[in-house]
This record gives sequence, C-alpha cells and structure tokens, in this order.
Amino acid sequence: MALRKITEYPEEVLGKVGQPVTKFDAELAELCADMFETMYDAEGVGLAAPQIGLNLRLFVMDCEGVKLIAANPEIIATEGEQSSQEGCLSVGKVPAVVVRAQKAKLRAQDENGEWFEAEAEGYAARAFLHETDHCDGTLFIDRLPKLRRDMVVKRFKKEKRWD
Repeated sequence: MALRKITEYPEEVLGKVGQPVTKFDAELAELCADMFETMYDAEGVGLAAPQIGLNLRLFVMDCEGVKLIAANPEIIATEGEQSSQEGCLSVGKVPAVVVRAQKAKLRAQDENGEWFEAEAEGYAARAFLHETDHCDGTLFIDRLPKLRRDMVVKRFKKEKRWD
C-alpha cells in the first residue's frame, strides 16, 4: 500500500467524467488499498479516483459504518432533503452548506466486478452522492450558488497562498 497525492482544484481531471472500470484484477485491488490508505491519512470519509489524478469511475468510502469500494457507481434513487456542511479533500476541506438528498441508493461494482446495491441516509448518503459526483466530473462547489462558490474558492486559494 502507498499514499497517493491528492489532486486539488482546479486540476482538469476533477472536471472530467470518469472512464468506466473494466479490469477487476490485482492492480485494481492494490489501487483501492492505496485509496483507502490515502483517505484515512487525509482524515476523509471518501475518496474518488479523480482525486488522485486518475480518470476512472471509482471511489472508496468508510462513513458511519458503511465501508465499500464502488466501481462504475450510479445513484439509482434518492429521497428527502438535507442541508449540511460539506467539504472535499480536493478543495482543502473548505466547507460550505450543500443541499443533498437525505437518502440515496447506489448501484456499483465491487473490487471483483460483482454488481451490488447499497442504501444509506444522512451523512453516508451525502458521501455516496459526493463521491459519485466526483466520478461524473462534478465538485461539491459546482452545486453551490455562484456567490457562495466564489467565496469557497477564494478561501481555498487564500489557504494555499495563491494570488
């Protein structure tokens, strides 16, 4: 296992729709192990392949008792609404309030290529949605009103000491 470098906004890969995972082999298992190690080291609850510079539809998460690997994820159902602080390892964990579904149902493939469905609510549902968004080339800041998005980006740049 190895720590991977976390890709940060505004890297191009973060805005691209990921390519499908087609090979379910030892290389993928090693990648997923690296992703878990990187996520835990960064104190995150989810990490998508684009966040380590790979244009793949793949994420790992460990949130509120839901630990999984999701290749080729898709959200197949949502219900309700929640509004809560959300951050992202690729945006320096700068938080903002984002409206998401209260419950979400995910369909994906595991590390062996077997399809599965999983349901979550609350914070874990938020993680399903956030990480699937990464696979679709969407950052949480893309879901914010322009003014709030600009404020988050400005704070991120300030923390990074960018001009």
